[in-house]
Amino acid sequence: MAYPDHLTDLLEDFLGRIDYGEDGETSPLAEAMNYSLLAGGKRIRPVLMMSTGEMFGRPARELLPTAAAIEMIHTYSLIHDDLPSFDDDDLRRGMPTCHVKYGESVAILAGDALFAEAYRIICEQQEADAATKLAVIDEISIATGLKGMVGGQYLDVAGFDEGEESVRLLHSLKTGRLIIACVRCGALLAEAPEKELEKLVVFAAELGLLFQIKDDILDVVGETAILGKNAGSDERLEKRTYVSTFGLERSRELARESRDKALAALGEVVADTAGLAGITNYIFERQR
Repeated sequence: MAYPDHLTDLLEDFLGRIDYGEDGETSPLAEAMNYSLLAGGKRIRPVLMMSTGEMFGRPARELLPTAAAIEMIHTYSLIHDDLPSFDDDDLRRGMPTCHVKYGESVAILAGDALFAEAYRIICEQQEADAATKLAVIDEISIATGLKGMVGGQYLDVAGFDEGEESVRLLHSLKTGRLIIACVRCGALLAEAPEKELEKLVVFAAELGLLFQIKDDILDVVGETAILGKNAGSDERLEKRTYVSTFGLERSRELARESRDKALAALGEVVADTAGLAGITNYIFERQR
């Protein structure tokens, strides 16, 4: 069960051909947007969405507009997360962060523009009936708003109780909710049966948990040159993470448990889940 790299390749080609319609005056902003968007990576979130759609018979090429939109929104969140007012990081995917390269004001605008352009691409290019397209837009909006990514980011910067449940809540919003949305969007666009969608949501919730635990572990044990970002930033910023809450060894056990639960949930789905299993194993084993 290998990672579906062919989906990453499809997406990279699509991302490289996005036309923002910029003119001479705004082309430097488009350059800053693409600087971060085209920086590479495994593109886990959009690949997860396309792989889900493929399971239920929707060709990945037909899902590329929404896949690209998801990656654009994820990139916007990274640009803003790296800003001096948040994590103040100077390295992302092995390159200077957007605000280091272009300045803080341009980086903020680049993130804002990626967020807006993502919805335009769904509206203009995603082939689906109006009700399905609206459901996809609604799903992504919830996953990235107060009940999702932005709400989790707020909890991260505002401070919260130090209990185990608070850590789980923060990361279920900041990281996990968008991962669930990726699976749901792929299933919606492929018109998957509702009973299979319910099983996939259970899978995606465990996958989101696994992703965050692994991310927290790598921040402690990883190397900057391999990670492509500064290792040890969580400790530097005194963030509450799975490692700071549960300890390194218990966090490794929790990651293994979430991997096993995710794969078990996949086993209940009536479809070829090899692609999603490959993504799950990659997340568990990744070193960056």
